[in-house]
Amino acid sequence: MIDYTERIPNNVDLASDKTLQRALERWQPAFLNWWTDTGPASSSQLQVYLRTAISVDRDGWANFGFVRMPDYRWGIFLVPRDDNRSIPFGDHQGQPAWQEVPGEYRSTLRRIIVTQGDTEPASVEQQRLLGMTAPSLYDLRNLFQVNVEEGRHLWAMVYLLQRYFGRDGREEAEALLERRSGDANKPRILTAFNDPIRHWLAFFMFAYFTDRDGKFQLASLAESGFDPLARTCRFMLTEEAHHMFVGESGVARAIQRTCEVMRDHKVNDPAQVRALGVIDLETIQKFINFHYSATLDLYGSEVSSNAATYYTTGLKGRASETKLTDDHKLASAEYTVHEVSGGRIVPKPVPALTALNARLRDDYIREIQAGLDRWNRIPAQLGVPFRFALPHVGFNRRIGAFAGHHITPDGQVLSEADWKSHQQDWLPSLDDHAFIESLMGRVVEPGKFANWIAPPVRGVNNQPVEFEYVRFN
Repeated sequence: MIDYTERIPNNVDLASDKTLQRALERWQPAFLNWWTDTGPASSSQLQVYLRTAISVDRDGWANFGFVRMPDYRWGIFLVPRDDNRSIPFGDHQGQPAWQEVPGEYRSTLRRIIVTQGDTEPASVEQQRLLGMTAPSLYDLRNLFQVNVEEGRHLWAMVYLLQRYFGRDGREEAEALLERRSGDANKPRILTAFNDPIRHWLAFFMFAYFTDRDGKFQLASLAESGFDPLARTCRFMLTEEAHHMFVGESGVARAIQRTCEVMRDHKVNDPAQVRALGVIDLETIQKFINFHYSATLDLYGSEVSSNAATYYTTGLKGRASETKLTDDHKLASAEYTVHEVSGGRIVPKPVPALTALNARLRDDYIREIQAGLDRWNRIPAQLGVPFRFALPHVGFNRRIGAFAGHHITPDGQVLSEADWKSHQQDWLPSLDDHAFIESLMGRVVEPGKFANWIAPPVRGVNNQPVEFEYVRFN
């Protein structure tokens, strides 16, 4: 039997729900088996300085202490319920938020939750081997923090499935542990979560670009008329912020180290930079190009009837919906998207209701650009004449209006032959991956860092940078 107060911190009164107890008693051992089989490799005996949520208040959501990884307390938390909350958008605007699943939207809502839930274990699987090449104890600890919180986010989605969707929900919860990232027979639902993360630069890029997409998806679901989903996602956003910090600061530290080496040795040529054991800025730009374009595909087609349906039915809103000043119905509004026509990229006004994916993506792009601007301050401060840039929104796309077209980073439409002749200049090659992997050596002495990355400005939770964040005995 599980002690629901101690083993699974929660604010959903698990102990009094006997049906849910029985479901979790079956699911939790399967989750632990999944964690052992596909979670962080060789981590079961490590003591890690981790943050654990034990409540939703300021003093409870971030409790720090050393924990053995399999003993982490994956909890279930929703922000407190607002009894006066109403649905803020769509056909049901102004009606009381739903506390139970509306029957007519049951299957659609379940699919939304399953798709979100599937991304959480997928990223853990993608990152399984990264701990073996961690550039420092600080980074190893941050990787494990991301991993356990992705596991907690899985618990959050599974709670919704098992509490509100009966037998179908229980079967979906079990299937979340049966799919595997990259598995030919049972892959994860979204393509980006089936690609391996082979080294730490890719991990940092994934945490910055792809986890930020996660933020915007959660922010949209946090407006849902189904109140338990909205309340769950609002709490998840507090943890997602750390994942994005790990990504942005990790890339920044790689850039910092490279620029310091370039300044100190007075070199600019990528081959000379690589010879000094750091990642040349041109290669970092290639990884920006790849992860940015791959993440844009997660938003789906720019024009989408499904997105319109989710909105009109009140299931998924826009990020910060309640702060927007339009009518929250979008019946007559327009939004401009872009497409390829006559060999050029041209604007096209479309109904705003069908362009919700494009709008959310554009909000994401603005935030991504702000982070890129912060990265560009580093070479500027160190006197290095290089600046990073986001490629055109049509670059390297597999989904949406630009799928099947060959767009350069600066927005020119090419033939397939011309694209292939330049592709290695814009996207990471196998040789690029191999070079970066050659730099990946595990560093586990407190306060020491691999040559290719700079130390952080400060440690975790006011601890010094040289703190022993991971104990091996």
